[in-house]
Amino acid sequence: MSFQPIVATSGLAGWRLLQNTIDRQTEAYNSAPNLQKAGEYFAENIGNVKSADDLVSDRRLLEVALGAFGLSDDINNKYFIHKVLSEGTTAQGALATKLSDSRYTALANAFGFDTTAQTVMPGFAEKIVAQYERCSFEIAVGEQNETFRFGLNLERELPEIAAKSSSNDAKWYSVMGNAALREVFEVAFGLPSEFGQIDIDQQLEVFKDTAQRRFGTDNLSDLAQPETLDRLTQLYFLQEQINQNQSLNSGTIALTLLQSTQSLQ
Repeated sequence: MSFQPIVATSGLAGWRLLQNTIDRQTEAYNSAPNLQKAGEYFAENIGNVKSADDLVSDRRLLEVALGAFGLSDDINNKYFIHKVLSEGTTAQGALATKLSDSRYTALANAFGFDTTAQTVMPGFAEKIVAQYERCSFEIAVGEQNETFRFGLNLERELPEIAAKSSSNDAKWYSVMGNAALREVFEVAFGLPSEFGQIDIDQQLEVFKDTAQRRFGTDNLSDLAQPETLDRLTQLYFLQEQINQNQSLNSGTIALTLLQSTQSLQ
């Protein structure tokens, strides 16, 4: 049986414990035979892949490729993934650029089948395998505590988005198009569940204004700096804990009222 991440408790305290043991836990998790075999197969064979056809036709390679971007659920959507990969992101109207989920753009960019296939580039296989292992670990952690998966995803993906050469607004749209990152920001900023229903440009302004008030900057490159990123993560877990306590208290009150009503019948 493969190693399962150990999550001792929830909330900020649990997050700190996970952070203190994460190096040992990831090492143990990545040593699982199935992960090692998947990574070895990818490293040995990805250099022979020159097109979307080549990748989609090899399920073992595709599993690692999709898993590296948190898209494992699309493993059977071969036509869709083929279209995302083959069209890439440079052509006007390319499918990946139309999708609200920024992970598809990241996938298409990483493989570059619309321009120059990156699969033969030095270090490509190692990079994708490392992403695959980390995403797999995040998913395993999420099976124990979903909020911790969101925290790990934030630490991995926000710096990657911040490092892009695109404008600050474009980076924010990437965050807004990533379901896990969006969840962290919405919770940390105390935004209501209906927030996603308002105009997308208004959402952008709310995110930026709230970031400015909370952290003194709306620049995502600043928010991704280690110290500020840690503050953002802490704010997320503290607000999540408050939300859970409020939900628990509301449930307790409702149960008490129900029991009182029943005792009067």
